Amino acid sequence: INYSASSNNIVRNYLDENKIPDPTNTIWDSYFDIGEPNNHTQQLNVNYDLPINKLPFLSFVKSTYTYTGDYNWQRSSDAFSSIDGYDLGNTIQNAASHRLNTVLTMDNFYKYIGLTKQRRKPAPKANTPAPKAPVPGQKITQIQQAPDDKPNVIIDGLIGLATSAKNIQINYTDNGGTVLPGYLPKVGFFGTMQPSLGFIMGSQSDIRYEAARNGWLTNYPEFNQSFTQVRNKLLDITAQVEPFNDLKIDLNANRTYSQNFSEQYDVDAFGNYNARSPYDFGNFSISTVLIKTAFSRSDETGSDAFNDFRENRLTIARRLATERGLDPNNTTPDGYPVGFGRNSQAVLLPAFLAAYTGTSASSVSTGIFRDVPIPNWNIKYTGLMRYGFFKENFKRFSLQHGYRASYTVSSFRSNFDYDADPNAINPTTGNYPVKTIVANVNLVEQFNPLMRVDFEMKNSFKILAEMKKDRSLSLSFDNGLLTEVKGNEYTLEFGYRFKDITINSKLVDNPMGVIRSDINLKANLTLRQNQTIVRYLDYDNNQLAGGQDIWSLKLTADYMFSKNLTAIFYYDHSFSQAVISTSFPMTNIRSGFTLRYNFGN
Repeated sequence: INYSASSNNIVRNYLDENKIPDPTNTIWDSYFDIGEPNNHTQQLNVNYDLPINKLPFLSFVKSTYTYTGDYNWQRSSDAFSSIDGYDLGNTIQNAASHRLNTVLTMDNFYKYIGLTKQRRKPAPKANTPAPKAPVPGQKITQIQQAPDDKPNVIIDGLIGLATSAKNIQINYTDNGGTVLPGYLPKVGFFGTMQPSLGFIMGSQSDIRYEAARNGWLTNYPEFNQSFTQVRNKLLDITAQVEPFNDLKIDLNANRTYSQNFSEQYDVDAFGNYNARSPYDFGNFSISTVLIKTAFSRSDETGSDAFNDFRENRLTIARRLATERGLDPNNTTPDGYPVGFGRNSQAVLLPAFLAAYTGTSASSVSTGIFRDVPIPNWNIKYTGLMRYGFFKENFKRFSLQHGYRASYTVSSFRSNFDYDADPNAINPTTGNYPVKTIVANVNLVEQFNPLMRVDFEMKNSFKILAEMKKDRSLSLSFDNGLLTEVKGNEYTLEFGYRFKDITINSKLVDNPMGVIRSDINLKANLTLRQNQTIVRYLDYDNNQLAGGQDIWSLKLTADYMFSKNLTAIFYYDHSFSQAVISTSFPMTNIRSGFTLRYNFGN
């Protein structure tokens, strides 16, 4: 446990009653006057290793909790400290940070429950006496069988799958902060216990009502500074999985939620405090999986997932009407239940997520936020080097695949119409107001890479071939447009090292006057194809709004003259051609030499 506090005070003993400098003052006048507090800060930090691993069956768990609580008191400006007899007060704020880090060492757990692969028994020692041969006429009662010291391949394979998870790490962070302006009490030299012990230690409980009851808030009727609260939650989960030797899978799941709340208050003629204009806004992101629709038809002529999106709207609208206790058969002329039209945010969001995640519209969650993140992955396999052909011809050979996808709400905010009357249908849109307004949502997917083959042969020849695939889907609730940006990237890279190339030079600091080093050649050829397609929900109209094909060729050759000096030749040629006729093709060529000197050891 660590605690620290600091205070900054203003000493005014050089001023007279009219706040004019008094020239008769000396340095010893009011020498022990500590002045008036200007800024006070304190912090509490707690680190605790949870004793979970003291239990034998949980010895594989290591968990650490960290708490940090901050408090700050800031004196108000002297220029506005008093207006017509009103005290505008000071500003207090606090912050709290909870962090929980947990590591699960699964190998220790498997050993505890006895789930381990069979081990080959060691050979008998050389001095172990051999069994004696039977004497003629001796009756043999038992024949001793040689023990089978070979492990069972099938059992070991099943155990390997059951124990494939090696390490799991869970990190959770919850940060919060509160700012309360118009706070009248001051702090002492050693701080304060007001407005509450919890608040100065970082508690995020709403302290305004307690402060108002105690008369700690300014009663200036035109006070317009807002009470604000900030909340950030972050969950990150990683795991390493190894189903069998040479196949490694890294899993990652995350969730981020940020919210800001602000509210003003005023004081009526009777001294009552009234809350005004509550406002919430924030953003949200969570890992997900869109692979079910990643390879479905999607071009400027149409999209299978987009067609599902349009059809899902009616199913979602009927579900929402039923959940609200309404008759889904009471419809508008376009066939949608009253209050849940085809362009309602409450209808569009779950219909969109159901279509592009490959989920049924009858079971998809109708809320904005998701609680459980779905893990993404990165897979690497190096097991081909176990086979004779690869051992003889390659130094290394690996296959790799990676996948990332996320669902993001870039901005959400509270709806004043919902606060006024949640059951009042908007006469313009014909829809019930939603509690939270979302401007747009995004689905982003990346195969990075979809497939990569990377190997180096025994003759130092290197080849890397990979394909990447990505797409971004942005749905706007203001105009009902879906913007889809998709891309494919193909890369082919070659490398070769010419060993022990000698160059004669008088500048060399050795008796032979010879430089001996390797020439490292690399060639990279890349094709990147991008397309931007705009789709209209209420019209059969898909527009190819942009995109381009980019070819790139990069050549490099480097030679190390010494451990500090390297010469590099490079050639970079790129050509781009737009997919629409309004843009011109473009070619860029860069080439030259670079001398790089390292001043370190």
